[in-house]
Amino acid sequence: MAEEKKEAAENKEAAKTEAAQESASKTPETKADSKAEEKSTEKFEPKAETKTEAKKAEKVDVDAETEKSEPEDKGGNAKASGSDSEPVDYDKVEPLDDFDWSKLGKQKEIYSEDEVSEMDEEYSKTLTSIAEHEVVEGTIVSLGKKEAVINIGYKSEGIVQTSEFRYDPDLKVGDKVDVYVESLEDKEGQLVLSHKKARTLSAWEKVNKAKENDEIIKGYVKCRTKGGLIADVFGLEAFLPGSQIDVKPIRDYDQFVNKTMDFKVVKINHEFKNVVVSHKALIEAELEQQKAEIMTKLEKGQVLEGTVKNITSYGVFIDLGGVDGLIHITDLSWGRINHPEEVVELDQKLNVVILDFDDSKKRIALGLKQLQSHPWDNLDENLKVGDKVKGKVVVLADYGAFVEIQPGVEGLIHVSEMSWSQHLRTAQDFFKVGDEVEAVIMTLDREERKMSLSTRRLTPDPWENIEEKYPVESKHKGKVTNLSNFGVFVELEEGIDGLVHISDLSWSKKINHPTEFCKVGDELEVVVLEIDKDNRRLSLGHKQLEENPWDVFETVFTEGSVHQGTVISKNDKGFIVSLPYGVEGFCPTRHANKEDGGKINIDDTLDFEILEFNKEAKKIIISHGKLHDDVDESKSSGGGAKKKPSGARKATRQQIKSHNDKGERTTLGDLDALSDLKQKMENGDDEK
Repeated sequence: MAEEKKEAAENKEAAKTEAAQESASKTPETKADSKAEEKSTEKFEPKAETKTEAKKAEKVDVDAETEKSEPEDKGGNAKASGSDSEPVDYDKVEPLDDFDWSKLGKQKEIYSEDEVSEMDEEYSKTLTSIAEHEVVEGTIVSLGKKEAVINIGYKSEGIVQTSEFRYDPDLKVGDKVDVYVESLEDKEGQLVLSHKKARTLSAWEKVNKAKENDEIIKGYVKCRTKGGLIADVFGLEAFLPGSQIDVKPIRDYDQFVNKTMDFKVVKINHEFKNVVVSHKALIEAELEQQKAEIMTKLEKGQVLEGTVKNITSYGVFIDLGGVDGLIHITDLSWGRINHPEEVVELDQKLNVVILDFDDSKKRIALGLKQLQSHPWDNLDENLKVGDKVKGKVVVLADYGAFVEIQPGVEGLIHVSEMSWSQHLRTAQDFFKVGDEVEAVIMTLDREERKMSLSTRRLTPDPWENIEEKYPVESKHKGKVTNLSNFGVFVELEEGIDGLVHISDLSWSKKINHPTEFCKVGDELEVVVLEIDKDNRRLSLGHKQLEENPWDVFETVFTEGSVHQGTVISKNDKGFIVSLPYGVEGFCPTRHANKEDGGKINIDDTLDFEILEFNKEAKKIIISHGKLHDDVDESKSSGGGAKKKPSGARKATRQQIKSHNDKGERTTLGDLDALSDLKQKMENGDDEK
């Protein structure tokens, strides 16, 4: 029994070996057809329901294939597989020349080329090409309170926060939305989408397109900010300047918050991602058309109703219904005002009259006061020149003050009519704005609507009795009010001024400018020299208060007399020497030699000989060098003795020496001493 089983196993193994050799010996074409049949069978035949059935079918096919592969002999009997079969030499196998390798592994075509192309196209439509960082359209498949699930045709669905759809409360499942693909797969393999970024990119495209095509867009005003409003345009925050809200100034921006408005994109800053929009630009074109229509209907003198649009320091702008006009501050009221706010207020409705207009510049000059009667027409008819009136100072100028005696009626007080004084002053020295003043009407012209007033006429003219109050040679004290190159102005009383000429300030001292003698505000005693009542001029003198000392000097400083003096200054031509009694002499340079050959210096006290005395010119020429030159001449002549001075000359020198020893500086108050000296000299001559 065991031997039978062993023999059966060996026969079976030999059969398998023969079947394998037979299969290997088949041509490639046979193998290809076999494989094609197997694939066709797998494609078109129903699949095995269970694994067991599939194994059974596979076993049946193998057995059948084994049976087919057994060769038959010439007698029709199957060739027994055994150890007598010869192995196949694959090196000697050669492929067929007419074998079609393109059909290898292919089944028989059952569709035409057109059908295949159509099916390929239909299949391609079901596929979606998705790339990162691009905007695609998706469909909402689920919508929750926090998240929305969106299908974009990719292998997985994306999730977007519901907060990104707050702008659209009507959003529902099935709606199409744009999303931005941030990542096809994150760390968790999830598709990452963003609706906000897609909306932003789309918004920038729309904004740029609106700017290029000058389109009108809608926006939602979200809030107020400094200088304007913030509007939501296509999901972007755009700035609406306050000046671009309307053609007229807007004072309350809050009234536009939470409103939807039409805009035009006027500026885009791509670098800073800023967008500026304007609502004003939408209505400007319409306003220009309205302006043109209104300008064609305007006429001078036409009365229109308008609204106060803006108030400035120089006037008021009035909105006439699409076109603006200006009321200058001078055309607001007949009276004088400081600011237009005293007359009008914003948004006030007024009737105005057209004074003038310019079609080319679109300018309209308006008036308000012209609709009222002129105050001069209501001026009291009994008012005349010489009447006294009261008013308020409204304007001060350098040349005078304007006084309003009733609203719209003003008179001018010229600065010369404010005081009887002759020296010039300004109106600010007498009045200030707001002062209540009384004045006398000087002139009144109702046609020209001009009036001149005077306040000095309220007091008597001091020049009426000038000759009685200030007769010639009378002495008075006054106040120095002004200094000029030619003299000093002295005010004796309000309205009475006189001039002290520079030559009438001192008898003995040469004065180059009055500032060397006095200053403004000093009190100065003067003598009335001359009165010119018609021209209101008064000539005064100061030196005339004393006797003319040059009458005495003429007898004291005779030519050839010697006097002691002190050098006080030097110039190009010589030295100025102070002589007794306050008189000054001039020593030329050629006469300034000392006995030792040197030159005299400032502060030297020396003897000087009088060379020349000119009473009219008040000039004394002296010499120091001549004193020692005369001594040398007398010695050279052999006399050896110096000639003694005469008695009169000796007495004079003694008097001078006596004064110098006392160290007194003689002034104009020493005229009595000069008179005594003159008297002694005259008596000495008589005794001779």
